[in-house]
Formats: sequence, structure tokens, C-alpha cells
Amino acid sequence: MTLPAPADEQTMAHAKQRALKEIFGFESFRDGQEEIIDALLDGHNVLAVMPTGAGKSLCFQIPALVKGGLTLVVSPLVALMQDQVAALKLAGVAADTINSSRDRAENVAVWRRVEKGEISLLYLSPERLMSGRMTESLGRADVRLVAIDEAHCISRWGPAFRPEYALLSQLPEVFPDVPIAALTASADAATRDDIVQRLFDGAAERFVSGFDRPNISLAVEIKSNWKRQLAAFVAEHKGESGIVYCLSRKKTEEAAALLCEQGVNALPYHAGMDKAARQENQNRFMTEPGLVVVATIAFGMGIDKADVRYVVHTDLPASVEAYYQEFGRAGRDGAPAVAHMLYGLDDIDARRRFIEADGTDDAHRMREHKRLDVLIAYCESPTCRRVGLLAYFGETAAPCGNCDMCLEPAETADGGEDGRKALSAVYRTGQRFGMAHIIDILRGAETAKMATTGHDQLPTFGVGKDRSKIEWRSIIRQLVAAGFLRLDVAGYGGLALTEKGVQLLKGDIGFAYRVDALRTPEKPERKTRTRTPPPSLDGGQAALLDALKALRLELARAREVPAYVIFSDKSLIDMVLKAPATHEDFAEVHGVGEAKLRDLAEPFLAAIAAHREGAMAD
Repeated sequence: MTLPAPADEQTMAHAKQRALKEIFGFESFRDGQEEIIDALLDGHNVLAVMPTGAGKSLCFQIPALVKGGLTLVVSPLVALMQDQVAALKLAGVAADTINSSRDRAENVAVWRRVEKGEISLLYLSPERLMSGRMTESLGRADVRLVAIDEAHCISRWGPAFRPEYALLSQLPEVFPDVPIAALTASADAATRDDIVQRLFDGAAERFVSGFDRPNISLAVEIKSNWKRQLAAFVAEHKGESGIVYCLSRKKTEEAAALLCEQGVNALPYHAGMDKAARQENQNRFMTEPGLVVVATIAFGMGIDKADVRYVVHTDLPASVEAYYQEFGRAGRDGAPAVAHMLYGLDDIDARRRFIEADGTDDAHRMREHKRLDVLIAYCESPTCRRVGLLAYFGETAAPCGNCDMCLEPAETADGGEDGRKALSAVYRTGQRFGMAHIIDILRGAETAKMATTGHDQLPTFGVGKDRSKIEWRSIIRQLVAAGFLRLDVAGYGGLALTEKGVQLLKGDIGFAYRVDALRTPEKPERKTRTRTPPPSLDGGQAALLDALKALRLELARAREVPAYVIFSDKSLIDMVLKAPATHEDFAEVHGVGEAKLRDLAEPFLAAIAAHREGAMAD
């Protein structure tokens, strides 16, 4: 579907509303969308920072259709490009992609359509777009808008810098007078400033939506036995849809198998799996109630599942931005949801090593270590988690009453004496030994290594006999998290004092530890919180929703697209509640535009009618 080019402001406003309803099937814009759309229609460059699920794509798709001509969309992932193109085609939009997963003949055929002016939105990777041959060819096309998805990748200040994205800073020269939209789900102030400077030479309209997701309860748990802790958490949320993130493919498989052994309907998802198997598991997640996907971070982008009730991280995420984006896939229906993270000292060590192994410059690595410090501080915080999280993104908030630190405030105690004992042991051993050996010194353990090093002769040998290994691990972990000790990530994980640690050792400053972090019983006690249950359908409505999800899956398989491309969960729930009987009724369902009304109304109306007749027969 194409829209006639608007001649003036009034007809442009009409075209915008027409595209919203007739193509995408929405009655109104979400908060923040219309202002961004208007700025792009007025020809302004835009940086838009909007939370996951806020509808970023619509902010450039509608201007693309209203402006006419060709819109270029830069996206980092081939799979995400293909899914978005499939969704647009299903809505009747002339969209396509040229990418490395297609053979040359397919890409050439798409380009021929671009040359003929038959494509409205063309999705490209940054490296393909900025290749000399492509920019030269597109310079002759009727390009009227450029949209950059995951725009934080352009910033060296950001946590996910990609060198190929740096080439995009040339876009204003390649397409002068063409408005550019840079969109991302999370970017702190420094990253936002850097994007605007690199891409727009400092001149762009900024739109930063509120980062708060008040329906998501935030919680962090010290990792002791991740399998037992994961199983216990999922058991508390029996029958609910969830996402469990793991750092490695191996751990993903282990966690999925563990949950299946516990009677949970769980499936793995990672890049090492066959593409067809990944697609099948993703479609099942969209269709089957109460299914849990255990995945690496490869899963989630573009997924539009409304009723994900929890996101669990079994390992420390890469950064605050990454964590925010990943747990934001929960509770998109506005109903209560939970973001739960497990973390420990090994996670910090692993993340530090990843940063050091990165091939970037020293300054970038230093910034990444600082970003990780912020995330660790979030984990160790004895106060409201939401206050700290929002402060990172430049927002102020009062204590939320919906995080573990608000609901169950952490007890703290003076740890100055214990802190100085640990720091003394680290200092006296030359600041090159790891945590296990330092704990052995503190507890007076007679080990072979102790005899070899002569550390059993130190004044600190045995001064911490009153504490268990578990307690000392927690104290040292908190000393690391609080910046009194640092890990030698370039070496073998040795501990060393920081300047702050020297001050504590001298008694110039204090140290308070979280008491709860020291208590790690064999079977951790978990308090069940009172939570408002998610909105529920009655028995007949729930059965109809299951039937519609099964139909959606059938149609998705026939078209070889993800299930959410056919209809979102929100659309299916709206069908259940409205129970349309005619095409006119079906047109009023959320997410039903003209193309979906034409192509999909019949099978869904038939399924609704069959359910209605069955109910009447009963």
C-alpha cells in the first residue's frame, strides 16, 4: 500500500492518521511517538531513546509512508531485518531487504525494484549501506528518510560500539537534506551526546521517553547454587511465561534441561542451534501458554509477546543498558512482572576478562570497566534499585516500593574490622593471590600452598577463624564491588588494593556490608511476595485464545515467518474480548489494517465462529 504524497500540513496530518489506522490497525499513537513522527515529517534530524516495547519502529515507518519515495533502515541483525520486513509485507507495505543471507539473484531482484521505485522501506546492514558501490547507487534513488536502529552502536562511549556503525557518520554527506532518525532503547547521557555529535554534528532534536517500567519488580540474588536458585524461582511462577538468560550456549542447554526435569515446559535458544529449530522454539514461545525460553542474549529482539511474566538472568549482564533492554521484555502488557538476577564474584571476573579481551583502545576498555562498576553497584545496593537505575539514565525517582530492597530492606552492619583483616592479608601477600588463598590465610588453613609460600607465618594468618568460607567470600565480593579491592583481570584473578582500599586499611574511611549476603543457607529461604495476578480470561475465552494462537502458528509456518509477525498477543486478546463476527467488526481489532483485514480476516473469523457455535452447543 502507498499513500499519496501530502501537499500541506493538514493533508500530512490526515495521511499520518490514515497510515496508523489503515495500514497498522492502531487507533492512536503511544506516548512519545507522534512528536518524533512530526519532527521527521518536518525534515528534522532526530535522536529517539525509547524503552523496549514503546514502538520505535512506527516512529520511522509512518513518516516513510507519508513522505513517499525510499526510506533506508539500518539494522544490525539479518534475522531482525527479515522479521520486520515480513511484518511490513503482511501489513501491505512495500518493504524488503538486501542482506548476506540471500543469494545474489534475490538481492539483484530487490535492487531492480528499488530502481523502479517499487520499494518504500529498504532494510540494510551498516556495512552494506556504506559500501562505496551501494551509496553511489542509492545517491541516484529517491531517498527521503534514513532510520538507524540500535543507534547506540555508533557511539564509542556506548557499551555496544560496533566499528561498522562508525561509518554511518558519513550519512549526512551521502544524503544531504535527508532527515535521519537515530533510535535506541537505552543510552545514557554521554552516549546520547556522542551519537548527536558524530551523526548530526551536534544538531538534532532529542526525544527521551521515560525509562521507568513500574510494573516490573526488580530483584537481585547473590549466586550460591544457580541451578537450585533458578529452579526455586521458576517454581514460584509455575505456569507463567518467562525468559531465562544464560551467558553461554552450554549453560543454556543445562538450564533448559534442568527446568524440564522439574516439570517446566522449557526450550533452549542460542546461535549454535539449527536455524529451523530456533524458529520453531520461538514460535512455540509465542503460542504455548506458560512456556519458558532459556536463551543467550541472541533471543528477544523484535519479539512482541505481551504476557512474559518474568526475565531471569543467571549471570551478570554486560552493562546497565544491556540489563535494562533485556529485562524490558517482561510485562509489556502492563501487568505485574519480575526481573530477577543472580550474580557472584565469578561473574564480575568473567565480565572484566571480556572487557580486557576486547580489541578496542584502552580508553574504551576503561569506560567499560566503569560501566560494569555501575552495574555491580546496582547489584550490591542496600537501597531502592529503581532509584539507582533511573538515576543512571538521568531520571529522578522516589523509592518505588516494588523492588527487593524496598519490599525487604537489606540489613547492613559495620564491616570495618573484617574489611581491614582481608585487605591486610591481600597487602602482606604481595597483592597477587586470588580469593581462595586469601580466605585460607584468614581462616588459618594448613594447605600445601600455605607451607610453600610461608604465608602461615603472617600476622594475619588465622585472624578470621570466626567466619566461614561462605562469609569471607561475601565480604571480599562486597569489598570488590564497593571498590576497595580490584581483580587483576589481565593476570590470574589476583586481588589488589585500590586507593580507596588503602584508606580503609588505614582506618580513614569505613565499610558496611549487607548482612543478608553473608547468610547463604544450604536451602535458601525465599519469601513469597504478594503480587497482583495478571489479567485473566474466563474458561471459554482462554480456550478461544489458545485456538487463535494455534491458528496463528499454522499461518506463520505456512508463510515461514515468526508467529508474532502474523498478529501480536495483544491483537489476539482483543479478538477474544471483541469476538468479531463480520469483516467490519474485525477491522476494529487492535493491529488490523487493510492488508490484514483482506488476507487474514477469514480464517480468524471462522475460528471465532466455530468456538462460538461450540460454546452454544455445550
